[in-house]
Amino acid sequence: MTTEPLAARPKKVRNFALLSNRAGGAFLLPAGLLVSVFVIFPFFWVIFVSFTNRTLLGRTALNPEFVGLANYLTLFDPATFFQRGQFGFSLILTTQFVLCSALLGQALLGLVLAWLIQTVPPAVKRMVETFVIGAWILPEVVIGFAWFAFLDRDAGTLNMLLKSVGLPPGDFLLQHPFWVIVVFNTWRGAAFSMMLFNSAFASIPPSYFQAADVAGASSFQKFRDIGLPLIRGHIVTDLILITMWTFNVFTPFLLTNGGPSYRTELVSIYNYRVAFQDFQFGKGAAVGVIMMLINLAFALVYLSIGKKKAAQS
Repeated sequence: MTTEPLAARPKKVRNFALLSNRAGGAFLLPAGLLVSVFVIFPFFWVIFVSFTNRTLLGRTALNPEFVGLANYLTLFDPATFFQRGQFGFSLILTTQFVLCSALLGQALLGLVLAWLIQTVPPAVKRMVETFVIGAWILPEVVIGFAWFAFLDRDAGTLNMLLKSVGLPPGDFLLQHPFWVIVVFNTWRGAAFSMMLFNSAFASIPPSYFQAADVAGASSFQKFRDIGLPLIRGHIVTDLILITMWTFNVFTPFLLTNGGPSYRTELVSIYNYRVAFQDFQFGKGAAVGVIMMLINLAFALVYLSIGKKKAAQS
């Protein structure tokens, strides 16, 4: 007969499921149907259409023909790849737009703003955050038309300000359209980077900066030697996310309509023109598949970095 006390005996733990598998499947069924109808089916339908010559009008609207890789070969035709209005030109232009707007614009501006507001009074910090976040949450259509009114050649606010200080006005949407959409997208998207980096800086123990103050370190030295090394993971996450968002952005269409002379026709705008203005659904679907593959590459990089960070923690 055992003399082991009752308190020392191991207790048997039973797992009781709140719902049976059948009941859980019934609750998940509506969500699964929605995902299937609006995500999975369109995904495979776009891939199928990209191998056809489907159009909106004409004989191929009802009876599209299978053309294999013809749409993809047309997009990557070396003879026209670098011409304005072609896929290659839009892809290169989008790459330049991502580098200037996302990497050098949004990330850098958001990082600088996040660092500067760490040292300002709380009232100023709240005011800056309000203005920056306002640019982020306002509808894109409102922001687009506000910037169009700001840059208008005849009655725009910017030209009025230039005239008031004796400087000549300019038609910025016509003369410098690419840099206009870069500045526009940077101004709008820097809020996300600022909020992310602001949270990252706030997570650093204040004792680190206090020790640096005792050692006589300047603000730049604290930023370089303490701030940047400790938020390196947040910087990588921010760069990947804003790169994906900037690559797919469509808002510059509200300012320039892709012009003048295709000088601001990003890949997303090119896809819109081919599919919904030229009615070439097969070619537009091929562009969409290529964009999905590029986004998939960014997503895989983001997931791999996330797994590394989880393993290190």
